[in-house]
Parts: sequence; structure tokens; C-alpha cells
Amino acid sequence: MSAINLTDLRVCKRRVPSEIRARARWRAVVLMLAAGLASVAPANEIAPGRSVESLLEYAKTRNPEYAVMRFEADAAGERIAAAGAFPDPKLRTEWMDITKSGQQNPTLWPSRVETTRYTLMQDIPWFGKRELKRDIAVHDADAAKGRLGGAWVDLASRIKTAYAQLYVVRQNERLTREILDLLLRLESVAQARYAGGLAAQQDVIRAQVEQSMLKNELIGLDNERRQLKARLNALLARPLEAALAEPQRLRALPAPAALDYVTLQDRVRGGNPQLFSDEARIKTAEKFRELTYRNRYPDFTVSVAPSQYQSALKQWDVMIEFNVPLQQSFRRAQERESEAMLSAARARRDASANMLLGELSESLSALDAARRLETLTTNELLPQAELTFQAALPGYETGKVDFATLLDAQRQIRQARLNLLRAQAESQARLAQIERILGEDL
Repeated sequence: MSAINLTDLRVCKRRVPSEIRARARWRAVVLMLAAGLASVAPANEIAPGRSVESLLEYAKTRNPEYAVMRFEADAAGERIAAAGAFPDPKLRTEWMDITKSGQQNPTLWPSRVETTRYTLMQDIPWFGKRELKRDIAVHDADAAKGRLGGAWVDLASRIKTAYAQLYVVRQNERLTREILDLLLRLESVAQARYAGGLAAQQDVIRAQVEQSMLKNELIGLDNERRQLKARLNALLARPLEAALAEPQRLRALPAPAALDYVTLQDRVRGGNPQLFSDEARIKTAEKFRELTYRNRYPDFTVSVAPSQYQSALKQWDVMIEFNVPLQQSFRRAQERESEAMLSAARARRDASANMLLGELSESLSALDAARRLETLTTNELLPQAELTFQAALPGYETGKVDFATLLDAQRQIRQARLNLLRAQAESQARLAQIERILGEDL
């Protein structure tokens, strides 16, 4: 064995703490970098809102109301197995003559008492009752799924409508700013004509008044845009002041052939979540009525009971027990209740169907009117208004048209574009309502 060098030992003692300190510094640097990346990541995250699809995708995983309905549907599904299960068995232990006729102190030790009796009991419902309870749980789970689907289509409809309104407000802001720039140019023309003695000062003042009115409208539009962003953020379960991307486009409207009332009526009856839930409630009521009538028959309990004498099992007993259904008036009342609940479930389904079909007809009519208005504005009103303004502007510059006529031509252009935006917003809102009624996208 070689001798230990004291110099090397002292060097090692000095080196070990420095290496530990170096590793600690590197760990601190890594943690700081990780924290910095974590703080930067949310800021670089792309905000939803460029399209309605991005908003729907975001809401489906984060909206708390929809999450509540999803968890309730999961809970209802888990009740199915429990509903059809046998009740837990019961075990009874009886100690008989624990003093052996006064010959010993009381004890519960089985080998020291006179007799110990063990009874294992199992309650057994009448034939078919467990299956009916399980069917009721299945239909309750289906009703919960229907409520979940209804919650989603309602949430999606509100998001689609708010997105379309936000898009229209942003387009309206751009249009108002364009008109404001146009009025600035018209004011310059009016000032030049006034300086040359070709127009009255009133023309300049009227142009300035029109600008002030547009600036006032911009304030209202800014407020409306903020409110819509707050509404969308609330639907997405985001902070109300969180940034949203600028809406880029509206959804394309379906072809008129896809909006046939008879065809959509059949789709509503087959796919609407509310009607699906109502149908599940009817099936639940039917099974509950059948279970109520089956309660006329008794349930029973079976048991086996071995008896222990000293240290040996020497006696076995078997028992069967029935409950006696004597309270007939109570059961008849339950049966009448089940019949009334079934009738109520059917009436609720019919009322929901009538209401939904009425809303469908109303939304289809409004969508058709909005589509026709959009077509009329695009193909006729807007080109006519633009031609009127293009003819009025050089006419004013040459003194053939007064300033009031020029302003009126400008207002016609703006009104036509506003009508176009409103028709688009109405179309999108009605489309969202139709899809809510159908329970699916068109």
C-alpha cells in the first residue's frame, strides 16, 4: 500500500467545496433560464380569435360550465354498474348464554360461551327489478349526455354570434375611419372653394360637423368592441382584459339547398340534444313505471346460519324471508304518480319539439331575408351609391352641385356599407341559431 500524500489531501479538501459551489451556480442559472422561458411562453402564445373555429376549440377544453356538464355526464355513466348490483350481504353474530348459566364471568370468546351463531344474509330483489334499475340508470346517463350536448351547442352559438358581432364592429370602425378621411378631403375642397369665393363658409362648417359626428360614433364602436371582447373572454374562461386576435373572416353561409325546412325538421327531431334528452327522460319514466308495478311482488332475503358449540360447528340453519306487500293504497299512489310522470315527460318532449321547430322556421326566414338584403346591397345599392358620389364630387368642384348633395351622396355610400355589414351579422347570428337547434354544424 502506497503512503498518503498530505499535500494532495489538502488540495482535495480545497477543491471539493469549489466544485460544489460551481455546480450550485449552474443549477441556479438553469432554474433562472427555466423561469424566464416559462414567463415568456404565455406572452408568445398566439391569442385565439382569428377565426371562430379557434375560439370553439379553446372553449371546449377550458369553459367551466361545459366542464361541469361533462363531469356530471361521466358521473351518470358510472351509476349504471351500481344500479344493477345486488345489495351488500349482511353478517350477524350472536353470542348465546355468555355466562353459561352463571358459571363464569361474561365473555365474548366463541369457544367459552354456550353457543355462537353466525348468520350470513343476502337481500334479493324480485326477478327483473335489478335490470329495470339498471335500465333507468342507462337512460339517465343518456339524458345527461343530451344535456352535455345541449350545453355545448348553446355555448358554441353564443361564441359564434359574439364573434360575428365583433367582426362587424371592427369592419364598421374601418368604414367609419375611411369616411372620416373622405370628409377631411371634402373639407379641404370646401375650404379651397371658400377661399376662392366659390362656396359659402357653411360648407366647411358642415364638413367639420360631419367629422365630429363620426368621431362620436367611433367612441361608441370602441366601447361596443371592448364589451364584445369581454363577453368572448368570459365564454372562454379567460381574463376579461386578455388579448384576442383580430377576427379575419366570417364563416361561409351554406347553400340555399341545404336550408330546406322539411329536411332540417327531420334533422332536428333526430339530432337536437334537448329532444334527445327528453326522449331519454321518457324511457326513464317508462322503466320507472314498470318498476313501480313490479313492486307489487315481494323482495326476499336468504340466509345461512352455522352455530358453534364450544370449538366446533355442529348445526346449520337456512332461512328465507319475504316482505309482505300489504300497503296497496301506497303502491296504487306510486303507480298513478309514475303514469303522471310519464305523461309529463311526453308532453315536455312535444312542447320542446314545437318550440324548436318554430325557432327553426323563424331563423330560416330571417336568414333568407338577410341573404337577399346582402345580395341587393352588394349588387345594386352600393354600386349606385358609389356612382352617385363619383358624379357629385366633380359636380361640386365645378359648382354644379351644392355641398348638401355631396354629403348626401357620401351618406348613401356609408349607409349601404352599414346595411351590408348588418346583413352579414344577421346572417351569422341566424346561422348560429339554426346550428344550435340542429345540434350540429351545417
